[in-house]
Amino acid sequence: MNEKDESSQISIFDCVSPLDFRYYGQDMQLQEWLAPYMTERGRISSEVRVEVAAVRALANLGLCSGEIADEVAAAAERVTPEAVAAEERRIHHNIRALVNVLRAEVSAQARPYIHLCLTSFDVIDSAAAWRFKTVTRQVVVPQLLELLEVLIALARRERDTLQIGRTHGQHAAPITFGFAMAEHVSRLGNRIEAVRAAGENLRGKISGAVGAYNASALFFEDPQQFEREVLGQLDLEPSPSSTQIVEPEFMTDYIHALVSTFGVLANLADDMRHLQRTEIAEVGEAFAAEQVGSSTMPHKRNPWNFENVKSMWKAFVPRMQVVYADQLCEHQRDLTNSASGRFLPEMVVALVASAKRLQRIMSRLVTDPQRMRENFGMTEGLVAAEPAYLLLAAYGHPDAHEVIRQLTLDAQQTGKPFVELLEAAEELRPYLEQFTQAQRALLADPTLYTGIAAAKTEQLCQLWEKRLALP
Repeated sequence: MNEKDESSQISIFDCVSPLDFRYYGQDMQLQEWLAPYMTERGRISSEVRVEVAAVRALANLGLCSGEIADEVAAAAERVTPEAVAAEERRIHHNIRALVNVLRAEVSAQARPYIHLCLTSFDVIDSAAAWRFKTVTRQVVVPQLLELLEVLIALARRERDTLQIGRTHGQHAAPITFGFAMAEHVSRLGNRIEAVRAAGENLRGKISGAVGAYNASALFFEDPQQFEREVLGQLDLEPSPSSTQIVEPEFMTDYIHALVSTFGVLANLADDMRHLQRTEIAEVGEAFAAEQVGSSTMPHKRNPWNFENVKSMWKAFVPRMQVVYADQLCEHQRDLTNSASGRFLPEMVVALVASAKRLQRIMSRLVTDPQRMRENFGMTEGLVAAEPAYLLLAAYGHPDAHEVIRQLTLDAQQTGKPFVELLEAAEELRPYLEQFTQAQRALLADPTLYTGIAAAKTEQLCQLWEKRLALP
């Protein structure tokens, strides 16, 4: 490396993006997983891959020899992002810089075939499709599946743990904590399918400067065959139509799948954060012996990991608006999505980092069944109101909801148990006498009023294990 190159190297702490200096840059495992696809080095490597595939396709269709294709493939291994960047600074064109560097590594006989019939965005869009499709297969989906397995295990572990259900921040009907987790199992499972499908559907193009195959039609009777030959080596399908770029909706759908998945993670994190409030305290993040919760209050245990996931979601979800804006491209091509498109890898990095964090925290989540029971007890006497109203209505009472509503108000004002007031109401006796023994037992013990929460939990766990072929 020359002196100029050395002076351009910076520490992660000299970076601007927090992803680089705080999250990705501090996590060797994330770097190992994502560097081949999401870094600038990974981008250039993927674009070289397209150039190699194009020469190989030329050889397969008889326009050059297999030896030339082999030579270009070998030369591609010697192309470095540093060399490409230096050439780009000289000529001010990124893809032509890459082509020049690759051409400099091969013989005079091979040079004419590098980038033949291609335009810049044949390379850029096809390379982007390859790396996002591959990172989805190799990293994104596997990491989301690992998180799903953690949630399934937690849901099963807590399938019978009584918890008060909450709507609008108020106590509602009882559920189980496992059932609450099963919701996130189902939502995440659904999003994994969406991410996988959108990733598999990313498309490439080898159709030239305006998408009409002008250049390749000079050499091939069927230029679309040449396109299929190139993209087939990248495990990509061609965009049904293209201008100078691939139809943008394929990438739009993919990023939407990532963003909506991020929303599920953020919702899970937010629920867990709220359940750690001092006045609720039903779950807790496992703290290490030397971990500090507050800089000034030694007794505090802040739910900072869950807060981090929500905060990351807040930072990245607005970027979806930019992706929608990038659907617009004037005529056959403009550059208004060029700079904005370079930020797309950060979405993958942020999502994978958050999924990895939740795997760790949710696998060590501490629950407090006794505290859940105590919280349930705060409104236990009123929980029977819903089944009482429904049973009265079923046995013929003409205005069951209103009479039960009045009884709940009386219970709150007098402090008397709701069930006691219910049984003492003479006008309700003809209806109460029709209740079965099991129905009366449920009114007397509202902890029994959990519906099929436990069974539904297991049903959802089994459903997503089967649909996603989990072990």
